[in-house]
Amino acid sequence: MKPTALALRLLYLAWLWPTTLLSESQFPSRRKHKDVYLGENTRHKHGGRIDFKMKKSDSTKSLLIKSEQLLRIDDHDFAMRPGFGGSAIPVGIDVQVESIDSISEVNMDFTMTLYLRHYWQDDRLAFPSSSNKSRTFDSRLVKKIWVPDVFFVHSKRSFIHDTTMENIMLRVYPDGNILYSVRITVTALCSMDFSSFPLDTQNCSLELESYAYNENDLMLYWKNGNDSLRTDEIVLSQFFIEEFQPSYGLAFYSSTGWYNRLYINFILRRHIFFFMLQTYFPTMLMVMLSWVSFWIDRRAVPARVSLGITTVLTMSTIITGVSASMPQVSYVKAVDIYLWASFLFVFLSVIEYAAVNYFTTVEEMKKLKRGKLPVSYDATQAMAYDGCFHDNELDLSPFPELPTTPSTEQAAPPRNSSAEPPPTEGTRLWRKRSVRHNINFIMSNSYMIDSYSRIIFPVAYLLFNIIYWSLYS
Repeated sequence: MKPTALALRLLYLAWLWPTTLLSESQFPSRRKHKDVYLGENTRHKHGGRIDFKMKKSDSTKSLLIKSEQLLRIDDHDFAMRPGFGGSAIPVGIDVQVESIDSISEVNMDFTMTLYLRHYWQDDRLAFPSSSNKSRTFDSRLVKKIWVPDVFFVHSKRSFIHDTTMENIMLRVYPDGNILYSVRITVTALCSMDFSSFPLDTQNCSLELESYAYNENDLMLYWKNGNDSLRTDEIVLSQFFIEEFQPSYGLAFYSSTGWYNRLYINFILRRHIFFFMLQTYFPTMLMVMLSWVSFWIDRRAVPARVSLGITTVLTMSTIITGVSASMPQVSYVKAVDIYLWASFLFVFLSVIEYAAVNYFTTVEEMKKLKRGKLPVSYDATQAMAYDGCFHDNELDLSPFPELPTTPSTEQAAPPRNSSAEPPPTEGTRLWRKRSVRHNINFIMSNSYMIDSYSRIIFPVAYLLFNIIYWSLYS
């Protein structure tokens, strides 16, 4: 059965083969007419017909191919600079500063966004044009030609903006002149001097230089002189920009030689009002608050001690807050001088009350030893409440008054009648007192220390402020 079935299948296939060849010979264009049939019955969304055989190729694709052929990119080695082996190629630079995003005192740097434009001539990209119109391209063609390798000296971070596409523009003119523009944000170092902070002025600069080509191969220059640097209206929170100025110089490297370097210099002057509100005014108030203790009774120990400690701790907090927002420099800043001088005034007000309390205690202990206090008076118990003696608990008997009569006045012998001659008319008597006598006098009258401090402390602090602001402002 199996050989019979196989033989029948072979006979059937042999009969179908000539029939298939005959049908293909009679209808040779059936497959081609199928495409035409689809083209005639396919409607465009606007109602028009589309003939796929007559449809043109992609115009943007053909334009790109024509542009590359027009610029003869494949005919040259763009890994080499224009005019290789000859004189240095001049590359003009102009910059438009869009914004200064931030300035950090802690990191000693600034962040700037700018438009960097390069101008040079490459005869390899010249093309014939009857209308003398330039052609503009994006970053895709930039990667196929030679461009200057300009970088930012002392930069920490930098990037080219890429939203929604890379912000790169290349414009080629028929004579081979090229404009290459790029939008960059760069964070660069700025060596700041904080010796006058916050009454300081900082000089910062952004430096541009070719990385691979020294002055024998590439010459950087400002295309329009001082007009090559343009800025938008820039407003900063803590600084006022006094001026922008371009400059030019040379940089030497021992292994590769001299390089052209361009500078974007700008001067920043700090706004003082913020620091007046945050630092200087609170410090002044704390110093003046410490003077209130001079008008409080010296017997009110808790009141005066708590006031003094509060002002000292507040000053310490202000000093710590200012130091935390500043770099750890090895020299003294202007704000440090003011804060520590004010801290010294607050600290001396506490020491002043310690001296007043000590002298008062010594004075009353002397009275106790002289017997001017009653025997039953307990000094320890009297000081247990507020830390000093109470004058209303003292039983001091006044000295008796001596009656003055003419006989007593005549009987009283003159003092030092034999030692010193009587003073003549117009002579002023001076009584010399030793330093020890003055100290003893102040110790016996400790309340006078508060009286003198009410005048000395404000006058000294006012004098310090006059000298400080005249030096740094």
